[in-house]
Amino acid sequence: MIRFTFTCYILLFSLGLGMFGQATKSQQSLGASPANDSEYRKFDELVSFVRARNAEQYAILSPKGIDEGSFVKIGEIEQWITIRGQDRANPVLLFLHGGPGDVTNPWSFALFAPWEKYFTLVQWDQRGSGRTLRKSGPAVAPTITVDRMVQDGIELAEYLRKHLGREKIIVVGHSFGSSLGTRMARARPELFYAYVGTGQIADGTKNYSATYEALLKKAKTLGDQRAIDELTRVGPPPYDSGEGYRVQRKWANAFEGADKFLDATIGFALVAPGNSVQDMNDSADGQMLSGERLWPQLNSVRPADLGLEFSIPFFVFQGEEDFTTSTALARQYLESIKAPHKEFVLIKGGGHFAVFMRSDQFLQELVARVRPLVRAHRP
Repeated sequence: MIRFTFTCYILLFSLGLGMFGQATKSQQSLGASPANDSEYRKFDELVSFVRARNAEQYAILSPKGIDEGSFVKIGEIEQWITIRGQDRANPVLLFLHGGPGDVTNPWSFALFAPWEKYFTLVQWDQRGSGRTLRKSGPAVAPTITVDRMVQDGIELAEYLRKHLGREKIIVVGHSFGSSLGTRMARARPELFYAYVGTGQIADGTKNYSATYEALLKKAKTLGDQRAIDELTRVGPPPYDSGEGYRVQRKWANAFEGADKFLDATIGFALVAPGNSVQDMNDSADGQMLSGERLWPQLNSVRPADLGLEFSIPFFVFQGEEDFTTSTALARQYLESIKAPHKEFVLIKGGGHFAVFMRSDQFLQELVARVRPLVRAHRP
C-alpha cells in the first residue's frame, strides 16, 4: 500500500510539472511544443502501464465472483453502479459515498479489494455525482435533493435484491451518505439486514460548534500554537463568511492525518482500472454541483430528521477523533435512538475517513459484528 501510494505521488508530481511546463510554454507561444507533446505521451504511457497492471492485479478471477459496472435506470435517470466480489454467495453491501458528490468508484479499488473476499460490494455514483452526472448532465440539478436521493437509494436496493437474488442487503453510509442511509433504513427496513454509519451525521445545527471545541482542545493538548492562533482568530461558529469553516476544515484534516490521504486519492484515480482523466473531472464537477444543492439542506439536519426509531440493527463505526462529523454527537445520536440492536464502535486512530484510512480495521468490525446477521442465502 505504501509503495502504491508513493507511485501515485510520483505520477501527481510528474503531472504537476507537465501542467506547469504547459502553462509556461503557452505564455511564450501559441504553438504546440513537440518536446512537450513527447513528454505528455511518455507520461500517458506510464499511466496506462500502471492502470493495466492494476487491472490485472485487482481482477476478479474466482469462478464464483462478480465484476460489473453499468448504468441502471433509477429515479428516471441513468445512474452508475459497480458490483464486485469474489463470491456471489457473500452478503451484498451497498456503500453510500459522502461529499456530497464525492464518488468513491474512481479511486477506492485498492482500499476496498480486501472487502471483496467477504462481501459483494456495490458502489454508486449518486444523483449529481461522477459518471451519473456525466450521463444526465447538469440539467438534473433541480432534482438533487435529500428526499429524491433517499428514494434513489431505496430503488437501488430493490434493484440489487432482484438482480442479485437476495432477500436483503447491508447498507453502509459515510458522511453525507450516512444522512441518506439512516433515512433509507427508517423508510424501508425490510430491504436491509443492518445499517452501519461512519463519519455519522448527527446534528447539523450543532456539528460545527462541537468540532470547533474539539479542535481547539486538541490543538492545546498538542501545543500547536499555529492551530490555536488560527482557531482563536476565527472564533466559534456560526461564521459570517467561509473563512471560519475553511480554518476548521484545514485543522480537522491536519489533526486527522487526512491531508495526505485526500491527495493520494487523486493518484489512485489516475491509475484506477478503467478510469480516465474525465472521471476525475466528473468527480470535481459533481462535488461542486452537489455541494451547492445539498449543503444548505444538511446544515439544518437534526436527529429527528434522520430518525429516532429503527426496526433493524443499527451500528456506528466512528473514527476515534473525527473532527469533521463530531464523534461525541454521533455517540449521543446512537444513544438516543431505539433499535433491536445497536452498537457504537470506535475505530482506533481513525478520523472522518476511518473507513478508508483504517479500512482493514473497519473490515474486521464488519465481519465480526455485521456479517453474522445475514441469514445464509444462496441466489
